[in-house]
Amino acid sequence: MTADLVVVGAGVVGAASAYFATLAGLRVVVVERGAVAGGTSSAGEGNVLVSDKEAGPELDLALYSQRVWREDLAEHGDRWEFESKGGLVVAASAEGVASLRELTAHQRACGVDARDLGHAELRDYEPHLSPHLAGGAFYPQDAQVQPMLVAAHLLRLARERGARVRTHTEVTGFLRAGSRVTGVRTPAGDVPAGAVLNAAGTWAGDVAGLAGVRVPVLPRRGFILVTQPMPPGTIRHKVYAAEYVGDVASSDAALQTSPVVEGTAAGTILIGASRERVGFDRTVSTAAIGALAARAIALFPMLRTVRAMRTYLGFRPYCPDHLPVVGPDARAPGLWHACGHEGAGVGLSAGTGKLVAQALVGGRTDLDLAPFAPERFAEEDLP
Repeated sequence: MTADLVVVGAGVVGAASAYFATLAGLRVVVVERGAVAGGTSSAGEGNVLVSDKEAGPELDLALYSQRVWREDLAEHGDRWEFESKGGLVVAASAEGVASLRELTAHQRACGVDARDLGHAELRDYEPHLSPHLAGGAFYPQDAQVQPMLVAAHLLRLARERGARVRTHTEVTGFLRAGSRVTGVRTPAGDVPAGAVLNAAGTWAGDVAGLAGVRVPVLPRRGFILVTQPMPPGTIRHKVYAAEYVGDVASSDAALQTSPVVEGTAAGTILIGASRERVGFDRTVSTAAIGALAARAIALFPMLRTVRAMRTYLGFRPYCPDHLPVVGPDARAPGLWHACGHEGAGVGLSAGTGKLVAQALVGGRTDLDLAPFAPERFAEEDLP
């Protein structure tokens, strides 16, 4: 078995990369040590957001990904429950509103549709919101997908174009020709390839290490609460507190919680978001779950009487500068990366996959990949 490209990882980023690579005419093999979407992609909310990103390369990638989701992938949107529900960001104080206004002004200058809202307008968007909030902003571009369906359907579409997907097959090493990476080793046999894409999510640092290079991708644990089903339209948008943006950009290892609340097509309500760097510890944190519940109730007091059915957790692939690692690795020619997207991987996967495919075939990329280059980290940043 030979390929033009081996994709390591069958989450949403790997699946999008495989799909767009097949569209570009490449012979693709996807290798996944577990099941499709069995890692971080199975443990998120499916965010496709621009609202939580400050001006800079990540926002540029988010806006580009919006176009890919809504144009290149539009015909398939129903397959993964693409819902352009919009995002509502709320602030509890006048100071919080002022900070949010500054953020929206910068975002609008970059092309984001951000609409400032006063106190009286908030409950027109969400009738059950607390009446004590000071103001907010509405982002019509924010959307949601079902990430496991994204990965499954993009890989199915890739297979229809000739891609092969090998699950429960772990990469144990790389084939080399001198310094060049020329494929992967697995217990089921070697797979020679012209290029290898490291899309292994939270484990991307380990995969890079097999090639003798380091990328500082580390796990950042997060919990989500799922409530009993509620009547349709109980919560209409993705709603979160303004401090969520700061928490996303923080490098603090300690527990952080900021309320993110949204409804699903099934009627359940998802409540996030927590962040903490505790390695791959899967211990359930009552402190994190309790803080999520309390902060969600502060936004929506009616949630006090709603039962939580379950919780789940996942590990976001975190980089120190909060930018993903995307592009070729000059330290190991033939090795490429598409990893480190932290909690934005689902939303950024579409743009990442298309850009990687453009670069792999030697074309001009729609967005400059330089800010995401693997070599950008100083030695002291590396684990």
